[in-house]
Amino acid sequence: MVSPAQLCIYCKGSRNLCGMNRCPLLERIKVQNKIKKVSEKFFGPSPSIFVGRAGYPKVFVGPLGVLEPEAGEDPSSWFGKSYDEIIEKRSMVLRSKYRISIRSKSKFVEDNQLLALAKKSTDVEMEFKGKPVYRMSFSDIVQPVGPSVSLKKMKIAENVKVPPSVEKVVSDELKADESVSILYRRDIDVYKLATILSSGALGLEENKKMVPTRWSITAVDDMVAKNLLKKMREFPELNEYRVYMSEFLHNKFVILLMPGCWEFENFEAWAPGSFWSFNLKKTEIIEEHEPFQGRWTYAKQGGGYYASRFGVVEGLYRMKRQARVVVFREVYEGYVIPVGVWEVRENVRNAMRSGHENFSTLKEALDYIRPKLRISMDEYVKRSRILGQKRLGDFIHR
Repeated sequence: MVSPAQLCIYCKGSRNLCGMNRCPLLERIKVQNKIKKVSEKFFGPSPSIFVGRAGYPKVFVGPLGVLEPEAGEDPSSWFGKSYDEIIEKRSMVLRSKYRISIRSKSKFVEDNQLLALAKKSTDVEMEFKGKPVYRMSFSDIVQPVGPSVSLKKMKIAENVKVPPSVEKVVSDELKADESVSILYRRDIDVYKLATILSSGALGLEENKKMVPTRWSITAVDDMVAKNLLKKMREFPELNEYRVYMSEFLHNKFVILLMPGCWEFENFEAWAPGSFWSFNLKKTEIIEEHEPFQGRWTYAKQGGGYYASRFGVVEGLYRMKRQARVVVFREVYEGYVIPVGVWEVRENVRNAMRSGHENFSTLKEALDYIRPKLRISMDEYVKRSRILGQKRLGDFIHR
């Protein structure tokens, strides 16, 4: 098996061995040429902030700066775009870094909180300790970020407009998970919520602290889903079998909804050759399960599990139904660069918003799903804690 490092040597930008339409290393040259035009000062819109985790509890914090229009778009708008487009756009997002304690109450922290709470991108002035360096970073949780630079000082260059509904919740003495749930019900999406939580603006006054961006993304998925589940467990059970599907960035999702009380199972099947599985000889299947009462241990699938569960719960809540759920995620060889857990969230959201197929029995539903997946259904069934349950209604017409 060829390693990621060897791929570029064999390819030399001409054979598309990584699966991308354009060589990311050659594209990097174009990006670097644009970065060279950025001096030790920056004036422009900041769509968000970034809180690192290295050195916790003293971490790097700072505004993100947009070097080209649309670079700071919300990830929910990226669904359907190519690898090239996503990476090119995110290459034009500059990350500024200033090391500070997560519990700091300084003016710098307050300004970053204002940027996080702002209704729209806000103009900032930043002065750096040097010129930005292009080191495109990729993560299984966080969306890609382009050049980074140490921050000397920053100033908000316009009046920040914070939505009154957000300002009121933030000023109330509420626990962070309560605030997140209220804001979500007021149509503040999870991407904005993760930034607000990360900034340290939420929580009881004595507990307020900044949260690394990587952690806040998964925390919000978990908080919102748990809150919706409190009500959803009281909804009527779905009375049929449904199959939803979505495929994007070489990730295929097939979602099976079944009659019954809430129960959730999430499969990840990684094909040899995808980013995290270059050294595998065969596809690796990871299973996670959550009973009706919920789970109390952190999922070994990490952020992908919580993003998948969030998307399903959001969809079921919209239907005002509860169900037993099995999510099949197959990650294919073309997933050569991780772009963040938003890909899972938006794939599942897209599936739950799209049309579905109805079936009367579990057998009919599984027969429909079989040819849609690469992995044998038998492999999934023998690992499954839901599909292995014997229920009379699964095999006879209702």
